[in-house]
Amino acid sequence: MPTKTTTVELAAEMTIAWLSNPNNRATINDVPVILRSMYDAVAKLSAATYRNGSKALKPEYTPAVSVRKSLANPDYIISLIDGKSYKALRRHLTMNGLTPDEYRERYGLKPDYPTVSEGYSEVRRAMAKKIGLGRKPGQRLTSQVEATSETLPAEPRLTTETVASVKSE
Repeated sequence: MPTKTTTVELAAEMTIAWLSNPNNRATINDVPVILRSMYDAVAKLSAATYRNGSKALKPEYTPAVSVRKSLANPDYIISLIDGKSYKALRRHLTMNGLTPDEYRERYGLKPDYPTVSEGYSEVRRAMAKKIGLGRKPGQRLTSQVEATSETLPAEPRLTTETVASVKSE
C-alpha cells in the first residue's frame, strides 16, 4: 500500500537533497529560507494539479515531420514521434507507451489516420486472399478450381481388371 507523501515531507526531502550537493555553498542561516522556498514551490505545484481536476497539464508535442509528409510514400509511414519510417506503427507506438488512439490524440490526427502503410497493407491483403482468409467455409475460388483441374493429372480409376492383376501378382 503506497503512502501519500505530504507537502512538508516532500519539501524537506528536496531541501536535504539540494543541501547534500557539495557544489552548493549554503550556510546554516540559509536552510530555513531554502526550506520555505521548496515548500512554496511544492505547494504551488500541488495546488495547480488539484485545481485542474487532479490531472497534470498535458504537454505540447511537436511532430518530427508534417502529417502530409508522414503519408507521402505508400511504402512506409513516417512516425511523428521520431521521424523514422516504418511499415507499421503498432510496435513503435507500444515501445513509446502509446496506443494508436493516444498517438492520434497526441498529434491531433483524424480517427482514420492509418498506422500501416498502403504498400504493406496491400501485400498482407494479397497474402490473406491467397491462403483463403475471408471466405465462408466450403467456398472455393473459381480460379483455384480451374488451376487445380489443369495441373493435376486424371485420377486412375480402379476397375475389376486392375484389382485382378494386382491379386495375381
